[in-house]
Amino acid sequence: NAVIGRYKLSVQSTSSGSSSPEALGTFVLLFNPWSSGDDVFMPNKAECEEYVLEEFGIIFAGNNHHINSFGWNFGQFQGDILNICLSMLDRSLNYRQDPATDVSHRNDPKYIGRVLSAMVNANDDQGVVLGNWSGNYDGGKSPSSWTGSGEILQNWKKSGYKPVRYGQCWVFAAVLTTVLRCLGIPTRTVTNFSSAHDADGNLRVDEFYDASGNHLNEGADSVWNFHVWNESWFSRSDLGPSYSGWQILDATPQEESGGIYQCGPASRNAIKEGDVDLDYDCPFVYAEVNADCMYWNYDPATRKKTLLFNKSTVIGQLISTKAVGRDDRIDITSDYKYEEGSKKERDVFKKARKKLGLEDKFDPTAPTPKEIEQKPDISGKFKMAGPLEVGKDLNLILVLANLQSEVKTVQVNMTAWSTVYTRRPVREIWKDSISVSLSPEEEKHFPIKISYAEYQQQLTTDNTIEVTALCHVEGGMQVLVQRHIALDNPAIEIQVLGEAKVNKEVDVEVVFTNPIDIELKDCVLQVEGNDLLRGILKIDVPPLKAKEISSTKFKLTPFETGFKHLLVNFSCDKFADIKAFKTVKV
Repeated sequence: NAVIGRYKLSVQSTSSGSSSPEALGTFVLLFNPWSSGDDVFMPNKAECEEYVLEEFGIIFAGNNHHINSFGWNFGQFQGDILNICLSMLDRSLNYRQDPATDVSHRNDPKYIGRVLSAMVNANDDQGVVLGNWSGNYDGGKSPSSWTGSGEILQNWKKSGYKPVRYGQCWVFAAVLTTVLRCLGIPTRTVTNFSSAHDADGNLRVDEFYDASGNHLNEGADSVWNFHVWNESWFSRSDLGPSYSGWQILDATPQEESGGIYQCGPASRNAIKEGDVDLDYDCPFVYAEVNADCMYWNYDPATRKKTLLFNKSTVIGQLISTKAVGRDDRIDITSDYKYEEGSKKERDVFKKARKKLGLEDKFDPTAPTPKEIEQKPDISGKFKMAGPLEVGKDLNLILVLANLQSEVKTVQVNMTAWSTVYTRRPVREIWKDSISVSLSPEEEKHFPIKISYAEYQQQLTTDNTIEVTALCHVEGGMQVLVQRHIALDNPAIEIQVLGEAKVNKEVDVEVVFTNPIDIELKDCVLQVEGNDLLRGILKIDVPPLKAKEISSTKFKLTPFETGFKHLLVNFSCDKFADIKAFKTVKV
């Protein structure tokens, strides 16, 4: 339970009569998950290897219909990273306000985790990474262009500790993973799909749409396609043994906690049991995986809102992390909550509401029982028909069904917008409206085509589109049909040509085929990999004609044996950040 950090080591000899100690140098003391007396003790050795010693990770993204993933170079043992991690502690607000007290708490992983969740974002304290969710990343690097934490941490130090531009949730989470693993705290990144950002603490997220079906930026609540945070492993002496184990930390600046942008540690067991009154930030994390979702039609002119529908099962799905010792996804949703819709899960939700004092408080913004009980006359959904790839036309089918035994006339207003992964609408792509007559219990299919030419200019680097249809049913309630679409980038292939051996050159070839009928310009290939090459290799690739195949070769000289990971990122004027990784046995 000693304080971690840099110690001076000196020796004093009594025999020679000299009393001045001889300085031998310095050493850095870290947390030790292999030691049973340590707060971060992790009994499973394979987990220690993965969550402390592994420098490569896989981060999951996309949406709940379609998960994709990319590699990340945590690089916690690369040159100078340890010094940078220690300097993060010395640049925190806590240290600046009261250095002695701050240092005396550095034996406590709860304290270190909380302080570093604040230092990884730039808010409040000139921390490491500046967030940007606008879709415009001028003046910095787009969040999806990074492939590792090393470049970010080195840039922060090189610039005289000015925040690095720009990050989004996975960047904050990946940097925090690097820093905590570096200090000896077992840590992993976790992705939550359909993640709620409940800004007002009522365990409810409100989303607003206008009469044309446009998703409005009204209110502070939002639902993100996915959100990435961290879990770190340590004991909770403050809460008791049943709350030890995985603790949630979140460095993405979403809501203030204790006056600054920090979040956690929240015990994962406390979240599962609805014990939202425990330290730290349990209500916010609980809402991320459990909030109820309300969809409203809102008229900006009259400020009138009408409930479209509410769902208690859409938030917090497919919670994912990388498997131990292999490159697979494992689903840990059941560690966060009981089965969706089960009695136990609803009981925990009621318990959480009660602890937050929401049970008996009248909420003027909540829908009335009458609104909740309304039943729609029709149902609708979007079905995908064809590939979801950047460069290909987007084909969907709007399926509408009359649930009643009389004819229904429906006015359908449809829109498609490009979004960032937080579902924030950025640019309109397409709109259309149709009038439909549905016979009793009839189902009709309406094909929709959005061509690549229509969406290409509007797409953000997240490759995400939201399609909505707001159906105005004559004499009945409105029905909202929505679909969030994550498009895949085309594939890129990495080949190691020959056997990789220490201190021997080996050729690597990266192959990419231009899938579209337009020339690709400004092509750049970025390569990194610990123990395979030093720093980051940037290669300018000549323009690629329509359907042309490009092959880029470069040489590596590995300097360590074992399984290493090579990460590549290809960008051009039409495709942003096409990523791939290759495991190389040296």
